[in-house]
Amino acid sequence: MKADVVLGLQWGDEGKGKIVDVLTPKYDVITRFQGGPNAGHSLEFNTIKHVLHSIPSGIFHENQINIIGNGVVIDPVIFKKETESIFKLGVNLLNKLLISKKAHLILPSHRILDAASEAAKGVTKIGSTLKGIGPTYMDKTGRNGLRVGDILQPDFKEKYYHLKQKHIDLLRIYSFSYNIEEQEEEWFSGIDEIRRYTIIDSEYVINHLLSEGKRILAEGAQGTMLDIDFGSYPFVTSSNTICAGACTGLGIAPSRIGEVFGVFKAYCTRVGSGPFPTELEDETGNILREKGHEYGATTGRPRRCGWLDLVALKYSILINGVTQLIMTKADVLADFDIIKICTGYKHEGHIIERLPYDLQEVTSSEYIEMKGWNLDVSRITEKSDIPAELNEYIQFIEKETGVPVTIVSLGPDRKQIIFR
Repeated sequence: MKADVVLGLQWGDEGKGKIVDVLTPKYDVITRFQGGPNAGHSLEFNTIKHVLHSIPSGIFHENQINIIGNGVVIDPVIFKKETESIFKLGVNLLNKLLISKKAHLILPSHRILDAASEAAKGVTKIGSTLKGIGPTYMDKTGRNGLRVGDILQPDFKEKYYHLKQKHIDLLRIYSFSYNIEEQEEEWFSGIDEIRRYTIIDSEYVINHLLSEGKRILAEGAQGTMLDIDFGSYPFVTSSNTICAGACTGLGIAPSRIGEVFGVFKAYCTRVGSGPFPTELEDETGNILREKGHEYGATTGRPRRCGWLDLVALKYSILINGVTQLIMTKADVLADFDIIKICTGYKHEGHIIERLPYDLQEVTSSEYIEMKGWNLDVSRITEKSDIPAELNEYIQFIEKETGVPVTIVSLGPDRKQIIFR
């Protein structure tokens, strides 16, 4: 048996949480393989709206096991708040959520380092969510980090205070006021919450489940264009958001990857700083933002909006080996007479159809225009009822990318979905 992967093909916020929630009944196990509480995966069902940050998006289904993989970084404070809110909805997490021993922990001092570093950058800041994600991954690669397995060891507090002191020494280079101690009580309470769960050698467990024939779905966070290696560097996140990240973030071989579901919006959005070739800084962009409720699920920040970028989408498909495309938020484009799609960039005086080394060097974008569908599609339940103009939009994307669009999302609720 092979693990299937769901990941974002743009700058995050593509609607991956809903898609995982919709696909979950077909799987036995749902796993998160990278990122941390900078993720905000929104789910809507049975009049409930819930945002998940660290816990996999299959958690509200009754019979599935959910695993937080080794590639994830966990903030115990946010984790405890998240579990408490889910328990209030009547979900018993203790018998369905497993946590990897090798997942790294976000310390209070990581969050302070994140804020201090971002403040020091001034106008060159990258738009961090200030959740301590970057400093935690830095400690991971610098071989200084604390892992979930450490909380089971007798010298855990000694390790914690040793790393905390390293961070205090590092903070001396910044002019930044802080108080770590006032955050520690809540943090250690979060550690106690993590101890309540089954903590596992996840790589053994996941490979064993695959060998038993269990169906596993790996859930990515953020998007391909935010990947630390292949995204719009340096305006990226701190982990590998691409399909290969599922291998390193779960401990499975590339040969055990099956379907790769690439999720993309019918248009584009981006949160924070960084290049965005199709950005609309006009009334059209404002309409997209308001109709699409484009405000960060984690930060609440307004998202930058623009037309669909086929150059970036093709790149993401290439990098990830996408086998099926899933388009979300087609309902948001319902009121436009004309819809544009970016098919090329102007770079160094030439039109190119591939991502340059530095995306900030793109001076303008080339577009084709397509007729809009001018119809509320949010209530459509049958693929035969999809308007011709929307079908033409989808078919153009399929032709250009060479990958089928197998699912179209027409609203935030899990029922607003069309399988093609």
